[in-house]
Amino acid sequence: MAIQLIINKELGLTKNENPIQGAFIIEELTDLVEEAVLTEFDRITERGGVLGAMETMYQRSKIQEESLYYETLKHNGKFPIIGVNTFLSSKGSPTVQPAEVIRATEEEKQFQIQTKELLNKANPNKVIEQISCFTRSCYSE
Repeated sequence: MAIQLIINKELGLTKNENPIQGAFIIEELTDLVEEAVLTEFDRITERGGVLGAMETMYQRSKIQEESLYYETLKHNGKFPIIGVNTFLSSKGSPTVQPAEVIRATEEEKQFQIQTKELLNKANPNKVIEQISCFTRSCYSE
């Protein structure tokens, strides 16, 4: 998909004459997001803070409601998503599971293994340090 198409249709930045210079649209969008976040914080506070909201399962129900709302909009076409419900290829939606899993070729696999080995040889002390750090984090609680 062309990046310009996604920017035009999904982000709406092209509705402003010059979104980067002057940045009015960026400021407006930032203000809208900030207002929505503060409103949601107020709703959580009204329920006794995060723990109180968790006890009433407020966050979970809010996530489920919003998910259902956006899925409905996506499926009826009111919320256009490039390549999912608008501007589809002749083969249809890419959200359908492919008939086969795409795998790397043996050549690509060997190249990645070779790259990793060269990186490990170039930094042997770092490899040991990272492996021990990883091992500690796996066993710690």
